[in-house]
Amino acid sequence: MVGRASFETGVAGYGRVVGRYTPALAAALTDAAGVAAGETALDVGCGSGALLGELARRLGPEHVAGVDPSESFLELARQAVPGARLQRAAAEHLPFADDAFDVVMSQLVVNFMTDAHQGVSEMRRVARRVVAGCVWDYAEGMTMLRAFFDAALELDPDAPDEARTMPYASREALQGLWEETGLRKVTTGQLVVSADYVDFDDFWLPFPHAPGPSGAYAASLDDDQRAALGAVVFRRLGSPTGPFTLSARAWFVRGLV
Repeated sequence: MVGRASFETGVAGYGRVVGRYTPALAAALTDAAGVAAGETALDVGCGSGALLGELARRLGPEHVAGVDPSESFLELARQAVPGARLQRAAAEHLPFADDAFDVVMSQLVVNFMTDAHQGVSEMRRVARRVVAGCVWDYAEGMTMLRAFFDAALELDPDAPDEARTMPYASREALQGLWEETGLRKVTTGQLVVSADYVDFDDFWLPFPHAPGPSGAYAASLDDDQRAALGAVVFRRLGSPTGPFTLSARAWFVRGLV
């Protein structure tokens, strides 16, 4: 997966950055996927277990499995969802037989696959009924990450921007990927969730300790550079002096096998 190494460190910081949004996103994605009682489900790239936990609550942990290439994340998932079947594996090489699950899902994972076509093809192979997933709207709708990368670009035109580096960050791109891998009756839509912050420090201080591109970039800066970046992010968020809430939009995609 692209940037996989960045997900082997800083795992503990994940919950305070992107992880604030993932439980609500998991519930919305599970609804959009049409998961039904009595089914079995696989979470591809299960991370710390947000989607895995939502699936386990609806289906029972004995009917849920998850894979992730990061052993650190798998350990968090084991603690979060006891009884779920978990294995270390990449999306491109799923260790399951054909048609092993009714529903196969991925949350915020497609853009971190080494080969997205192979990964989604594998998801289709092991699914009997539905393959579904979602990614952040990096260009506009994910306020937290948009503020971070806009601020980074203001100070450094060569800074990374996930809106440009993530190839599957739109409804059209996701639909094309699902259709190219043989899935039928593909539908897309938006999922909007939010997260609350006590103050700006609650928002900003976890960034250098989190996995993923934003955390890696924040960690690469020296103290002065990081302080300058934080000041620009603060301004772009409206200079909050107390509690505040940010919204986040993700695009979802669903296809039939």
